[in-house]
Amino acid sequence: MSNSKTLQEYDQQTALCRELFVKKAHDYGTAWRVLRPASLTDQIFIKVSRIRTLQTTGDAKIDEGQRTEFIGVVNYAAMALIQTEKGYSDWADISPDDAIKAYDDKIAQAKNLMCLKNHDYDEAWRRMRVESITDIIMMKILRTKEIEDNNGNTLVSEGVDANYLDMINYSIFALIKTA
Repeated sequence: MSNSKTLQEYDQQTALCRELFVKKAHDYGTAWRVLRPASLTDQIFIKVSRIRTLQTTGDAKIDEGQRTEFIGVVNYAAMALIQTEKGYSDWADISPDDAIKAYDDKIAQAKNLMCLKNHDYDEAWRRMRVESITDIIMMKILRTKEIEDNNGNTLVSEGVDANYLDMINYSIFALIKTA
């Protein structure tokens, strides 16, 4: 089990992500339900590409930094997990309250996985650079895109869900490190 400091930090950062998800659910409803999982993967790709650009150049034309983008990765990955479970829809077919419940379930699933892996890896992420965490998320995105392009067929690899869960957890680690 992860130490209590990590659990507290994890909960603080996921609360920030959830707050934004709830506010957007209020403003936009669940319009994202029309997005196919591959579209969500591409949205995550855009977020991580911007993070990498910010890390490389330090030059930004819009006033949203890395933290905002990592929050976006968490929220889009949670939506992608919901979509892979429920399938996409041609309209906003669930209420904001139901979407928030589904979001909470996916974040709890990611937290549980984090606790298991954190135990086995002895919190190695704490000794990583944020740039390396970003690169790992990018690798997870590219793996997911490859699996999607192969219609979900894999020979020995975990499916897209495992990659989305890892994207959430690595993004939370980056948020903890940049808090």
